[in-house]
Amino acid sequence: MTRLISADDKGVYIIAATPFEDDGTVDLNSIDRLVDFYLDCGVTGMTILGMMGEASKLSEEESRAVTKRFLGRVGGKVPVIVGVSNPGTDSLLRFAMDSMEAGAAGVMVAPISTLRTEDQTFRYFAGICEGLGSSVPMALQDFPLATLVHISVDTINKLIDACPQLVMLKHEDCPGFNKLSSLRRGSLEGKHRRISILVGNGGLYLPQELARGADGAMTGFGYPEMLVEVIRRFALGDPTGGEDVFDIYLPLLRYEAQPGIGLALRKRILYRRGVIKSDFVRSPGPKLSRDDLNELEKLIQRLERRLADNPLRLEKIA
Repeated sequence: MTRLISADDKGVYIIAATPFEDDGTVDLNSIDRLVDFYLDCGVTGMTILGMMGEASKLSEEESRAVTKRFLGRVGGKVPVIVGVSNPGTDSLLRFAMDSMEAGAAGVMVAPISTLRTEDQTFRYFAGICEGLGSSVPMALQDFPLATLVHISVDTINKLIDACPQLVMLKHEDCPGFNKLSSLRRGSLEGKHRRISILVGNGGLYLPQELARGADGAMTGFGYPEMLVEVIRRFALGDPTGGEDVFDIYLPLLRYEAQPGIGLALRKRILYRRGVIKSDFVRSPGPKLSRDDLNELEKLIQRLERRLADNPLRLEKIA
């Protein structure tokens, strides 16, 4: 049995894709390969049924089947966070409790899009935390580009003070460097409890965010070993080495992070690497053109050439 997530978590909580067959049905066998791949890359944990995991396109039955398969294959080797966001609070809490009973290490919740004021946002998350109870740790997803809800530093700190279940922030506001610095300053000065901050945005700004005090990443780049290695080098006091590794992957990372088609590109990379059987994306979702595929292939080949000549000797976290 794995441990629960906590405010001390660091490293890479990979945002897992949800694999489908070419006909759009859930591919449980590819989930097994995906888990093995992520573990082999050295991830600290996994987050399933996030936005990039196409959670909103799954039925309740499918969501439970996907959760059960991921948790079973991981087998407690690393913590697994389950995304439980739902417009209905009762459905959210029921799925959260079921996921915890199945072996999840915590749950992730994003704000509903109807929240308009800071007070509404605070009351929404305070109510979710009350419903979860003290035994269920929660990660708050702060992704205004997708949720259309902007959460201020003051409101996040107010939630940190009021809700001990809030142990992690998935930070992907953009631009968000100063927000990250402000949150860290509050804990360093002893004004607020320190929580784990893992960053998203495809990993585009990872070196700068680590320098600002982030504990790691919660994103799903198709080469997770890069995220692991960059964070490892920063943790060892070698930020320059971390940035050197990051730079090797940057052209492909930037291409994959394109708004709109990023999910399709990520799935194509995982398919290209032999991890999933199909790169199918459920509707409504992006479709790659022949030009997109050709550009992606050139970038992958370019990366492979650079890695073949790479003197940095990428290492996995033991």
